Amino acid sequence: MAAASDTPVTIGVPRETAPGERRVALTPETARKLATAGARIRIERGAGLAAGFTDEAYAETGAEPVADIAQALEAADIVLCVQPPAPAQLSRMRQGAVLIGVLAPEAEPERAEAIRSRGLIAFPLERLPRTTRAQAMDVLSSQAGMAGYKAMLVAAGLAPRFFPMLTTAAGTIRPSKVLVIGAGVAGLQAIATARRLGAQVEGFDVRPETREQIGSLGARFLDLGVTAAGEGGYARALTDEERAEQQRRLAEHLKGVDVVVTTAAVPGRAAPRIITRAMVEGMKPGSVVVDLAAESGGNCEATRPGETVETGGVTVAGPLDLASSGAVHASEMYARNLFNFTRLLLVDGALAFDWEDELLAKTVWPEPPVSPREAAAAASPVT
Repeated sequence: MAAASDTPVTIGVPRETAPGERRVALTPETARKLATAGARIRIERGAGLAAGFTDEAYAETGAEPVADIAQALEAADIVLCVQPPAPAQLSRMRQGAVLIGVLAPEAEPERAEAIRSRGLIAFPLERLPRTTRAQAMDVLSSQAGMAGYKAMLVAAGLAPRFFPMLTTAAGTIRPSKVLVIGAGVAGLQAIATARRLGAQVEGFDVRPETREQIGSLGARFLDLGVTAAGEGGYARALTDEERAEQQRRLAEHLKGVDVVVTTAAVPGRAAPRIITRAMVEGMKPGSVVVDLAAESGGNCEATRPGETVETGGVTVAGPLDLASSGAVHASEMYARNLFNFTRLLLVDGALAFDWEDELLAKTVWPEPPVSPREAAAAASPVT
């Protein structure tokens, strides 16, 4: 473990510039906690306004709202962000500074080069190990929860029918039949939201162990007669025959479904294609598909990222950055995730790195420095 300086750590927070992004990486709550831990905080003026946090609220915590964020970044030991700063902004950061956020460094060569050329110690939190200890820092899970909730609200808004069963003077209205594909954090939140809205809900996932999780939310597990259960709790790849049978049964089932929300995504890779255009065409007019995986290519073949289209009377929506549409609570959760991770780097008010901590060593990009233990082992003579 090595401390970088005995002076107070300076944290810089720029305003997010990605189109439509409303979240902020620091809230007044976490600003106060970081200030209590001995950090000096500079945040760009107006950075939290879209998420409901005023400059005055930050100033009350001891943080300093600044107009010239470029100058603040040049002096910052740590920079917190939601989405990665532009390469030009990265190039203004202090040599060897720490960058924490959802960074996807390998997705853009210019961004990767800017991080390397400035010697930045980048912590892309999408690389964080999925362990019990890391749950309080897991930005993917916290933001997926908001995205799943919002996806079901989008679906309810697009559907030309009620979700709950209603008994009216004009007769009884049957509940909508909703299918959620993918039972990760986003999918489970979507299921829970559809249940709260009163729909008749089913959930599907290739992992058979999700049956219990889906059932615990009051939904029915959709069994397509094919299991991907493998060894050690991991899903195995389906054979071509199994995949074809699964697709045939899903296509048949979709004919009776009113709303489908798909949530199957793998960080850093293209989303798996689950619903073909032929399946969409086989659905009844008035049905709705909301594809939460639109940002990574979509689970539905008819999805157009960022658009809502109609094909054969079926509405297909591919919303982007849904977590940002719930900016207040999404920012609160995200900022707490970042605070919990940043605390690993603050020891007695100074910046320090314990490279024997797997949360740091496995998250840092491009690679962690050699830990003291490894250095000592390498220096020991071979006997």
